[in-house]
Amino acid sequence: MKFIRTKVNFKDARGEIRDILTHVAIDSVTSITCATGAIRGNHYHKKTTQYTYILSGKLMSYGRKGMRGKVVKKIVKAGDLLMHGPNEAHAFKAIEPSHLLQLGFGPRRGDDYELDTFRLEKPLV
Repeated sequence: MKFIRTKVNFKDARGEIRDILTHVAIDSVTSITCATGAIRGNHYHKKTTQYTYILSGKLMSYGRKGMRGKVVKKIVKAGDLLMHGPNEAHAFKAIEPSHLLQLGFGPRRGDDYELDTFRLEKPLV
């Protein structure tokens, strides 16, 4: 799991501009909402790279490289970006109502969601 704190690129009286990703191939964008206490994920992808941008709210993020690595936990909030590469287990637990934008590159998209989604036998959370 790679954690990236995004920054404001430009700001004036009209508002702000913030680059979420640059120079990265993306072939799916998904909006996900989470009620307080909701758990999302607890899976990994063999070929898909996922970026999760937190639009609003606060969540505990869980990530692990491979099946036996150390579980890394981090509280994430609006403006944070996480990257989970292939074979990185990941999950989120909403601390408060949250809205995420999932940007991906690989076979896990649209009607093919389950083709590259592998559930964990032992959940991260």
